[in-house]
Amino acid sequence: MKKTALYLVMLLTVGIYGQIDAQNPSEKVVKKSMLKAYKWQQKKPNHELNDWTNGAYYIGITKAYQETGNKAYAKGLKSMAEELNWMPAKRWYHADDIAISQSFIYMKQDGVDGANLQPTVDILNRVMTEDYDWNNDPIKPIYWWWCDALFMGPPVFVQYAALSGDDKYLKANDRLYKECYDLLFDKDEHLFARDMRYQWKGDKEYMKESNGEKIFWSRGNGWVIGGLALLLQKMPADYENRDFYETLFKQMAAKLKSLQPEDGMWRSSLLDPDAYPHGEVSGTGFDTFAFFWGINNGLLDKSEYLPAAMKALNGLMGCQQKDGKMGWVQPIGADPKRNFSADSWEVYGTGAYLLACSEYLKLDK
Repeated sequence: MKKTALYLVMLLTVGIYGQIDAQNPSEKVVKKSMLKAYKWQQKKPNHELNDWTNGAYYIGITKAYQETGNKAYAKGLKSMAEELNWMPAKRWYHADDIAISQSFIYMKQDGVDGANLQPTVDILNRVMTEDYDWNNDPIKPIYWWWCDALFMGPPVFVQYAALSGDDKYLKANDRLYKECYDLLFDKDEHLFARDMRYQWKGDKEYMKESNGEKIFWSRGNGWVIGGLALLLQKMPADYENRDFYETLFKQMAAKLKSLQPEDGMWRSSLLDPDAYPHGEVSGTGFDTFAFFWGINNGLLDKSEYLPAAMKALNGLMGCQQKDGKMGWVQPIGADPKRNFSADSWEVYGTGAYLLACSEYLKLDK
């Protein structure tokens, strides 16, 4: 009862949206919120432009532009690409370093002058044809050894396959994705361990939560289900392996819905929510985006999932401050932490929020 009362107070008093309809925020209100978040974030640059953090941020901007048509977003995207000279980051073997290429590909599709995908294609081709030795690190036996990678790399492979018409990029993604799935997906819980260190099997060498449960990180699983939505958008409907991705998407969505707290905001640790008193914006943002995308594309039943998606969206909007800042974002990490507050922000938190809002605007269109 106390949690419910606190949540209602939050919606009515926190941030700039005291007049939100808790069931159905208007298109005008959502667009205003998105633009405020974007303008605030643009004044607070953080990390190298082609860092993975900005890869997540700029894909949010891309979707915001595609859905709203607001040229402010287009200006930010083109400025970023031109400053980078359309270059991903340096580590050809690391999925994080091609995350920014998702925005490059969308700009190429949209006919942006000067769009140059050759540096991205060179990296994709290298990943497909070369091996990389992670210095014999036992937790890094494959290319995509951490679940976050499934947001960073697979959408680039699939989106470029759609653009080029060459299915060798789909096949390469299948191989790399399945390796990660086989390594980290828990078939009992229908969630991903962040990496091999979190595959607790009951013995002392594996980490676990304070309540004895396995550690499943909210943002880590948000990366995965958000990445699935991004790659399924461009994967051909008749592609022979599409079923695998759709099934995984539905399994994860069902599990996440069953774990959603009363206030709509997933906690940093999915199976030990009581130890984490406040919802976390980046993981919740990616989950919310995925839920709306699944509803909009017929993979998730609207009557079942829309209430969960709306609770999450309103929770996210309640975390926005008057100046547009998105608070309650867990800093960079690899597992659940409590080291964040209403003042904690990161660019990927804003990106996740823009993704969620952009997909919400598509409802019933």
